[in-house]
Amino acid sequence: MVYTIVVHLYAKDDKASIDKLKAKLVEASLVYSKDHETLSWFVMQDVKDPRQFTIVERYLRESSQKYHLENPYWKTFDPYVIPLLDRDMDLRRLEELDMRSSGAGAHYHEEAVRHDTSLGDMYQGI
Repeated sequence: MVYTIVVHLYAKDDKASIDKLKAKLVEASLVYSKDHETLSWFVMQDVKDPRQFTIVERYLRESSQKYHLENPYWKTFDPYVIPLLDRDMDLRRLEELDMRSSGAGAHYHEEAVRHDTSLGDMYQGI
C-alpha cells in the first residue's frame, strides 16, 4: 500500500519569503526524491496564490518514512522553512487506495519500486 503525506505551506506575505521557500522546496525535492523506498516527492505552487505551496510525498510503505527522517538534510529543513511561513504547516497522512483490489489495475508503475522515475520518463512518447 502506497503511503502518502501531503503538506500544505503558506508563505509570509513578502517576495523574499516566497522566493526562499520555493527554492528550499525545490532543493528538498531533489534531495528527498533519492531516499530509499521513496516513490516520489513533488512540490507545487498554487497557480492563483503564490504564497500557497503543497508537498506530496509518496512512499512504498509507512515504514519507508524512516529513510526520509534519517536523511541528514531533514535537520536543516524545518529550521529554515518555519520562519518563512505565515501559519503552521497542514500535514495529512494517507494511504492510497489499492486499485488492484477493485480489478482496475495498479495506479503506479511497478518499475517505480525498483528505481527512480524521472518526469521525462513518465511523459516519454506523449
